[in-house]
Amino acid sequence: MRTIRLGAGAGYAGDRIEPAIELALHGALDYLVFECLAERTIALAQQARLRDPAAGYDPLLEARMRAVLEPCRRNGTRIVTNMGAANPLAAAEKTQGIARDLGLTGLKVAAVLGDDVLESVGTGDGEILETGGRVRDLGNRVISANAYLGAGPIAEALAKGADVVITGRVGDPALFLAPLIHAFGWALDDWDRLGRGTLAGHLLECAGQITGGYFADPGVKDVAGLARLGFPIGIVDEEGGIEITKVPGSGGQVTLATCKEQLLYEVHDPARYLQPDVVADFSEVTMEAIGPDRVRVTGGRGAPATGLLKVSVGLIDSYIGEGQISYAGPGAAARGRLALDIVRERLEITGVQASELRFDLIGVDSLHGAGLAGETEPYEVRVRVAGRCDSLGEAARIGNEVETLYTNGPAGGGGAWKSAREVVGVLSVLVPAALARPSVRMIEA
Repeated sequence: MRTIRLGAGAGYAGDRIEPAIELALHGALDYLVFECLAERTIALAQQARLRDPAAGYDPLLEARMRAVLEPCRRNGTRIVTNMGAANPLAAAEKTQGIARDLGLTGLKVAAVLGDDVLESVGTGDGEILETGGRVRDLGNRVISANAYLGAGPIAEALAKGADVVITGRVGDPALFLAPLIHAFGWALDDWDRLGRGTLAGHLLECAGQITGGYFADPGVKDVAGLARLGFPIGIVDEEGGIEITKVPGSGGQVTLATCKEQLLYEVHDPARYLQPDVVADFSEVTMEAIGPDRVRVTGGRGAPATGLLKVSVGLIDSYIGEGQISYAGPGAAARGRLALDIVRERLEITGVQASELRFDLIGVDSLHGAGLAGETEPYEVRVRVAGRCDSLGEAARIGNEVETLYTNGPAGGGGAWKSAREVVGVLSVLVPAALARPSVRMIEA
């Protein structure tokens, strides 16, 4: 049975580049896929584009393309990525320029457009899933609204001969599903195959997570070679059967356990995994280890898509002020708690206006709270005070108060640090799929 080899070159925007190079050189891939776009990332990219119309795509796009374009071209590997973020066309034009610099003539680059629905959603009556409010009530705080497109326009770009396809917001598994639709001629209403293709994409999309990265836990789930972790390869057949593996000799591992953990990662209901193309059903998936670092996955199914698209609405949420300082040696925890008490009282005395405040000892109670803090006296602690404010100036006052601990007690504080920054929030809205009008723009290098 015919198979397609898909490699996951990145699992988030700032991911390592070396594993992608390893895949491009030694993975014998048909497609190298870079999934680089978190929900908040695209709102930040929209801000960058507002400052500079030529910006708004992934900052590592140039480094990644310079690293993999030539070996991918030489090995017949096509590239699919959402590194276009808020500006897929500029990203495609940048990739064209890189190809020209590398002497790669005839390379076809496609930009998938149409996920930006700010004009129709930003001031509309859409219900916000997290709050029950309406988008229009957010007013001028809204900076972006991007719909999760499906695999269709990516498959269209591949059918037009694109060697590189660059998208903005799409469903993460769609980046992997589209090459399967194109290669095998799957119909867009072949729900079971689309469900299995979505399963393949879901397993691969986080790159090093399924090869042992996020899985590793010393003494419980030991994984060797994490400093040179290999990223996964999915070998998918025309019926949607999947084998997960990696480049031989690379770090990490592919096991039943790593695959099972990734299967359940960020899935609210395994029987109804909602995607733009299909409602995937993972409830009867089975896995079998068929060799070292090789797992076969079968049993995915699908049902008709809902006809709705999720839209991520980016907005200016607030401003965060933060300050940190360290204490070490005998009595470090007691001095750290005194420092927190001092800052808490100082914020009250000076009238800092904050809607939310946190007072933490990092390494003691900052993650799970004081109720789960151990009884062992730590040798060193890191004080952290953070607050949410309505203005940047007010937020800056929080870090300033922490910094004054240097000379105003308690004893032995060092390594003070402070910041004040704008916070971009993300909310969700559902819209009819017809509201988004995807298109493909071809650019030949």
